[in-house]
Order: sequence, then structure tokens, then C-alpha cells
Amino acid sequence: MQIVENDFKYLDDFIRLNEEWITRYFKIEELDKALAAKPSKIILDGGFIFTLLDNDKPVGVCALFNVDNDTFELARMAVCPKQQGKGLGNILIQACLSKLKAISAKRVYLVSNTKLEPAINLYKKHGFSVTSLGQHPVYKRANIVMEQFIS
Repeated sequence: MQIVENDFKYLDDFIRLNEEWITRYFKIEELDKALAAKPSKIILDGGFIFTLLDNDKPVGVCALFNVDNDTFELARMAVCPKQQGKGLGNILIQACLSKLKAISAKRVYLVSNTKLEPAINLYKKHGFSVTSLGQHPVYKRANIVMEQFIS
């Protein structure tokens, strides 16, 4: 397994893996369509896209959206269905947290849904705490916000 950061050649895989998990549990929203039209915007705006490769094949992805240089949003984590349950989410989240420390970010938050119990448990395991529960104002599919302060 290998993680690559901000490699534009994997942007289509980033969108594909994300749309797979979204459509499995929810519906594609307008913000998803906008991101699919220009995923490079994440990188161009100072964020990061991580792609986890298994023999050069993308099997997992995750992004850090730059909110204001001190704060990032951990978003769009997705693992290929055949690879789930193998700890790949741990690898991705560790890469994100390492990057945040390396760039001296102060805070990271994420938006999710409580029905995604394995993901919520993963976030808690890595030090995220719940900051709000209830319908999110932007994403129809979201009902939980979690955050972590980077030390």
C-alpha cells in the first residue's frame, strides 16, 4: 500500500470512489456535482487529496479542504467496497492527521451521518469529538459534525 498526495491523475478515481459510497447510502447533491466538475479546486485552493494505492490501483481516497489555513475540513473519505474492513480508513485518516501537523494546522472538522457507524467510530478512535448533532445546513445527508484540535 502506498499513499500519494495531490496527484492530478487520480482525480477521476477520487470522484468515482466518492460517488460509489454516496449513492450506496444517500443521493448525489448539488455540491457533489460541482465538486465532480472540478475536483482539482480542492488542491488549487490549498487543500489536499490523498489516494491510497494497492499495486498502483486506487482503493481509497480522502481530502482536506482548506477552510482558512489554520482550519481544514476532512471530507470525502471513501474506500473501495471490496477493500472495506481492512483498516484502510485508518491509513487514510492517519495520513490526513500527519499532514495537518506538518503544516501546523490548528483545527480539523468533518461532516457525516450517524448511520455510518463504522466511520463515526473511526473518527472517535482518532480523537474527533462531536460538536453538533442534527440536520446540517448544507448537506441533506449530514447530521453530525465532529472536530479535533491539532497539537
